[in-house]
This record gives sequence, structure tokens and C-alpha cells, in this order.
Amino acid sequence: MKIYTIGGSGLVGSRLAELLQDKYTIDDLSLTNGVDITDPSSLDVIRNDKEHEVVLHIAAKADVDGCEKDKEQGEDGAAYRINVGGAQNIADACKASQKKLLYISTDFVFDGEKEVPEKYSEEDAPDPINWYAMTKYKGEEVVKKSGVPYAILRIAYPYRGDEFPLKKDFVHAIMGRLANKQPITAVTDHIMTPTFIDDIAYAIDAVITNKATGIYHVVGSQSLSPYDATMLMADKFGFDKALISKTTREEYFKRKAPRPFNLSLNNDKITQLGVAMRTFEEGLKELKT
Repeated sequence: MKIYTIGGSGLVGSRLAELLQDKYTIDDLSLTNGVDITDPSSLDVIRNDKEHEVVLHIAAKADVDGCEKDKEQGEDGAAYRINVGGAQNIADACKASQKKLLYISTDFVFDGEKEVPEKYSEEDAPDPINWYAMTKYKGEEVVKKSGVPYAILRIAYPYRGDEFPLKKDFVHAIMGRLANKQPITAVTDHIMTPTFIDDIAYAIDAVITNKATGIYHVVGSQSLSPYDATMLMADKFGFDKALISKTTREEYFKRKAPRPFNLSLNNDKITQLGVAMRTFEEGLKELKT
């Protein structure tokens, strides 16, 4: 099967291509080869194509605080043009060429107000509390209303087994500081669900193979705070825990975009397709081997 990826050269997409290249022919469309998703005409390559069956849309403006600065520009800001307008343009191109659309979204679409240990399921209504999350949610709505077969895959805090040279994931960023004996201040009152990127690849394969549609939480099987995650990394890799101190969301994200509290996501639906989503501890074990 032939697949187009959009934004496939980044942290997540490059690893997906490595893991799935033996099963699929993957052709990436991005700014580096002249495809600008905010320009409908640059997606004519999809619109006029009759060979590729699936479009995997990974590209986004994902800098949460950068997106918040775009908010005052509304629909004219980069976050909206990329995350909403881009999704619309891609969906239109998929409809014209009868392709299935896989849209990568985010755990941030939820407000995080659920009581721990409750988790968000795919049936829970999104309620974004920052502009990045709002634009990604609007992107989801575009996809749902597009008239094309689709799957929306919400991921959270993706990290790799190796270090990606162009951008460090949160695990390698933290471990790099600890390895260099630099102090880390970690938030205690935010609950996240880290996701091993290899598992995202296997989930995408399962969605394609099973012709699955709808919304899936493609996240790890362990939710914890950044502070607890950092302490686990120190445990597993023998870093000095004295370098790690606690802080709160209010203090750490002062004058930045608001962050949700509890982003524990339930991944039962994707595991029912036969995908084993690793816990954070299991993912760290992979990094160590």
C-alpha cells in the first residue's frame, strides 16, 4: 500500500517511516519538498493522485506557548492557518481523490478537570483551555465533517528510543540535563500520559490494516506527573536525584499558555486492535537496552 505522510520528517514521522517502510511505500510531503498545507494548490499532488490510499497528517504548529501568542490574530495567525486551515485543505484533497485521512491530534483537547484517577475516553467531550489545543480540536472537527473515511489519533508526550538529532523529545531533554549534572525543576500538579513512538507506529499500522475509523487514544499505559517521570528516569539511569526539585503549574508556566491538570487518557480502544501500548517504565527499559 502507498501512503502519503504530511510532516513526516519530524520527531514522530521519521520514526514511523523507519518502522513501517517494509510494509508500506511512504512518500512524505512537507515544506522541504514544496508542499505548504496552508496553500490548497500545493496539495494538488494529493488531489490528482490515484495510487496512494491513505494520507497520514502529522504536521502541526505544536509549540503550545508559540500558539498562544498567535491567539490574538485569530484565523490569520499561524497556529490557526496551519492546524485548522491546513487540516481543511488536506481533507478537501483527500475527498477529491477518495483517500482515507489519518489525523494526528493531541491529549490537550481536554480541560484536565477530571478527578485522578479518572481517565479520559474517546467518548468524553473535548474542552480546550489554550489556543494550541483549540486549533487542534477545530482540526479534528474539520476532519469529522469532511466526508472522507478518517481516523483521529490523539497522542501525548511522544518519546523515542534513540535521540532525534533535530529535536529532543522530553525524555532525552531531561536525561541530557541530568547526565550533565544540571538541575531540573519538575511540575507536580500536571498528569501526563507519555507515549513510546514505536507504539504509535504499530497503532497506525493496526488502524490501516483493520480499516478502523473514528477516534483513538494512541497513548502509553501509565499516567504520571513530570516530577514523577523525572524521578523514574533518575532511578533507571542512575542520575543524581538531588538535582531534581518540585514546582507547580502556576509557577512553572507563569505568563505562558495554561496547562490542564489531569491528562490521563484511556487507551483500551486501541489495545483492542491488538496493539500493546507500553507503560513509561517499559519505555525507559527500551531506552536502556
